[in-house]
Amino acid sequence: MATRYLIGSGELLTYPIAPPKKNPGEKAHPYTLADAKQALLPQIDAANEVFGQLPNSACPGDIAVALVTLHPAYIAKSYFPRQLLQAAGLESLGSRDQRVRPRRQTQIQAPPEADTTQIFVAGKRSALRAFHSFANQLTDGTREAIEFKQIESFYALQPADRVRGSVAEAKVFEVGLHVPSGVNSERVRSVFAAYASSFGFLLHPDFKFDAGRLLFVPVEGDPSRLGELAQFTLMRVVRKMPKIRAARPLMRNNPVPVSFEMPDADVLSTEPRVAVLDGGLPEIHLLDRFVRKYFVSDEEAHAVDEYLAHGLGVTSALLFGPIEPGGQAPRPYAAVDHHRVLDAHSLDEDPYDLYRTLGHIETVLLSRSYEFVNLSMGPDLCVEDHEVHAWTAVIDGILSDGQTLLSVAVGNNGTADALANLNRIQVPSDCVNALSVGAVDRNHADWRRADYSAVGPGRSPGRRKPDLVAFGGSGKEYFHVVAPGHRRDLAATLGTSFAAPVALRSAVGIRAILGSEIRPLTTKALLIHGCETQIGEESGSIGWGKVPDNLHDLITCEDGVARIVYQGDLQAGKFLRAPLPLPKDALEGNVTLTATFCYASAVDPQDASAYTKAGLMITFRPHVDRKKPDAKHATSYSFFPSNEWRTEAEQRADLGKWETVLHASHTFRGSSLKESVFDVHYNARDAGAPTSGAERIPYTLVITVRATRHADLYQRILDAHVKLRALEPALPLPLRV
Repeated sequence: MATRYLIGSGELLTYPIAPPKKNPGEKAHPYTLADAKQALLPQIDAANEVFGQLPNSACPGDIAVALVTLHPAYIAKSYFPRQLLQAAGLESLGSRDQRVRPRRQTQIQAPPEADTTQIFVAGKRSALRAFHSFANQLTDGTREAIEFKQIESFYALQPADRVRGSVAEAKVFEVGLHVPSGVNSERVRSVFAAYASSFGFLLHPDFKFDAGRLLFVPVEGDPSRLGELAQFTLMRVVRKMPKIRAARPLMRNNPVPVSFEMPDADVLSTEPRVAVLDGGLPEIHLLDRFVRKYFVSDEEAHAVDEYLAHGLGVTSALLFGPIEPGGQAPRPYAAVDHHRVLDAHSLDEDPYDLYRTLGHIETVLLSRSYEFVNLSMGPDLCVEDHEVHAWTAVIDGILSDGQTLLSVAVGNNGTADALANLNRIQVPSDCVNALSVGAVDRNHADWRRADYSAVGPGRSPGRRKPDLVAFGGSGKEYFHVVAPGHRRDLAATLGTSFAAPVALRSAVGIRAILGSEIRPLTTKALLIHGCETQIGEESGSIGWGKVPDNLHDLITCEDGVARIVYQGDLQAGKFLRAPLPLPKDALEGNVTLTATFCYASAVDPQDASAYTKAGLMITFRPHVDRKKPDAKHATSYSFFPSNEWRTEAEQRADLGKWETVLHASHTFRGSSLKESVFDVHYNARDAGAPTSGAERIPYTLVITVRATRHADLYQRILDAHVKLRALEPALPLPLRV
């Protein structure tokens, strides 16, 4: 019987629908206007006392910054206090999440503490002083008064609020600066440089990164004077400059005195454009046949043998996966380009190497030369809930068009102190537009998360991290890669550095076999859609699961199974209906539906609490004839419910709709499915507030219908929906994958 590949063109079944009628109901408010004035007016006065004591040089343009905390009942984007701030002559510079104990809750059963949003509010000190009188004159019923009642606290940022982690032994620091609207980031940098120099701090002239309305710069100076430096009102955060974690491999590659065979044939396809960003390749190695081009990001810096071995191992993993000692390496799906972005500066522990390396990575990604890129390195820094790092922000911004799939290793710190969150995934594996990959210990069915593999959660949105896991090796079963030199020797190693390219290899294989109509974003969705889970392994450790070893499992359909792919774009504010393709006649027995939505989103790095600009509200309607009286649409079913990795506050605010990956599986009786549909609404926000006119976003939807009583399900679906078509492989699927 001929192989049944994925069913494509699902997007041709979709069509726009009118928005449903809104029935918001009456919201319970925790505070009256009198309550708010009584609590907040003294806080505003106290903040202004702090602002008045700041030196003028610390307040560029006479601007000061306050931290406004919203009551946890008002963390949805529709409650952003835009009108209040505008009327008072203030502006939001960004936001972050914070757990607080509010003065009063709206629900009797509400927990005493809850997550909420803190807004960095800036204005001239004169406007902040006038805010007391402005607020005191507010009257009930006005929009400004309603938004003022939503505030839990008003606080002047102190230097201690800006300093992160231990900085006592450091000499070089990373500083994040706010860039007010209408101000050039270079102007902010210049003013800060002059202020910093007055305390003996020096800004490096060559390194800076703009990310949204944040500016990241490295500074060097005496840590004992950081308190004075952190008085600068536009400073968001300052921390010790992290090191590059790939410069400290989990273990050295150990040569194995056993031979193996190289593939007989060349790469399967010349089409996919693939790159590795790593430590380079040694002068003598066996991969020349499969490495298309080799680039050195800094010609003046020397290579390092240890990094060359790491780069060779990562490239080997992407080309072949783990190689069986004494066996033959599988045929690569595509050739790769290798960019050496680590060199002797990293070995010398150049304190500025973090920014220098990010500059190399940014240059490669901005070239738009590749569909698939692997990055097995990053800052030696665990993700923070309250702040977005420069690496994450820069990379996410470039990937927001969905045209490149970047695999990122989550880090090898999984055995570090869990109570201190030092085992948490490392930057930039918190990117929402990348594929973050952890490692498992075995390359067969009885796998577990490798103990060294960093664990989730990620930031919100992006809580479920890693996205998935792949084999990365362990002390019981090493990961074997090509060793340097002319001999066909292997090197035994392990780490998430090798799991990441293994996962990306499957994505490259999908693209190579199915051809150019498969978007990189779609390969990400297919990997997640086909993940295997393991009893006893939590989602915070393995994400959506392990990438199947066999590519057949991702792109073909067995008896009683049909897998349909939708690829398209969504328009902000509009509703799109995506019908579920079912046979004309009702299905018998149980039917299992599995659905995966993936989309790419622009990001607001300054708004850690509202990082993604795009969100999807998805409603599943299983049976067209089952609806409430006078209802226009069929009754809905919660297909993507609140999940275990979301906090209580995130569930209440429906923050799950801002996640760029949604995946779930449910079983129904066949009789309960008729003209089933997914209704998709694309919400857009900017700086945490509702917005209109946002750009379209790319999306992929993958649906698997499994009905074991109907072996001919695949063909019946094609017969019932003439717009659908079975995808024809551009190349034959190899036997060994």
